[in-house]
Amino acid sequence: MTKVFITGGAGYIGSHTILDLLESNHAVVVLDNLSNSSIESLTRVEKLTGKSVTFYEGDIRDRSALQKIFKEQPDIEAVIHFAALKAVGESNEIPLAYYQNNVAGTVTLLEELATANIKKFVFSSSATVYGDPASVPITESFPTSATNPYGQTKLMVEHILTDLVASDPEWSVSILRYFNPVGAHESGLIGEDPNGIPNNLMPFIQQVAIGKRDQLSVFGNDYDTHDGTGIRDYIHVVDLANGHLKALNKIMTNKGLHIHNLGTGQGYSVLEMVTAFEKVTGKSIPYQVVARRQGDIAECWAQTNKSEKELGWKANLGLTDMVESAWNWQENNPNGLKSNIGVNLACKLLKAREIS
Repeated sequence: MTKVFITGGAGYIGSHTILDLLESNHAVVVLDNLSNSSIESLTRVEKLTGKSVTFYEGDIRDRSALQKIFKEQPDIEAVIHFAALKAVGESNEIPLAYYQNNVAGTVTLLEELATANIKKFVFSSSATVYGDPASVPITESFPTSATNPYGQTKLMVEHILTDLVASDPEWSVSILRYFNPVGAHESGLIGEDPNGIPNNLMPFIQQVAIGKRDQLSVFGNDYDTHDGTGIRDYIHVVDLANGHLKALNKIMTNKGLHIHNLGTGQGYSVLEMVTAFEKVTGKSIPYQVVARRQGDIAECWAQTNKSEKELGWKANLGLTDMVESAWNWQENNPNGLKSNIGVNLACKLLKAREIS
């Protein structure tokens, strides 16, 4: 058993990863400022697993909070770092907030980890670090760049981690470049619960389907793709969470810097995602085409051979699984994590499905 420190653990990807860690008999300590998440997600994870999470409400930029945690939890062995602002559009509007939180906050975290001699680190990066790629599929050896401040912050942290490992060979660092996480846990208890207007495609589609929004905005239909809309590699969040567990296993026994794509190797356009959602759910998704968003690119999908070879990981859940689980989450939680769906009943239903 490893005790793992998770920053931003109450969020969408964090909560699914924590569930996977607990089910694999790891202990979990969480730090989250709850700016774009809810502690309810951790409560539900505890209900699902029957195991507890140690939670601290705080910010990665708060040095004293980090020192308190590492003093009280001296047996932490590794870190998975999710805590970040993550909206491309918003990053263009308030770039300083993104650099302050994502870059300066990570530097503070790394400094305190070094002082506490905790040098096993998994970083939640993004495929945005590939900028506007010259070709697809994208391999880890592609040149990096960024088309927006959010992507710049992820790329800056990657450079910082690269320099850190070069300066101190005791560090074991995994950089995971995500493509586009979607879906939810099969229980319908945890899923993506964005504040305000969703920044990502699937939760926006879900909110149109449930009646919270009138129509979907499709940002541009004049890209150089088969239907004119942007193509992305969508990965089920459960597969993504398992990728973190595999990356953690890797750094526990292998020092140095390790970089891996987490995607499916398959791209779908915006309109293909709409069609898939309509087919699976029977719901009509009206949409309007609007102007492109600044910083968006035509297509982005992964080559995942390196992850399969070095981590023993590959995505197993397909587009139908993604849509079904996302809709199950949305139907059972029309108001997100504020919904009162009866946690105990949902757990019993999940177990019943497992038995059958």
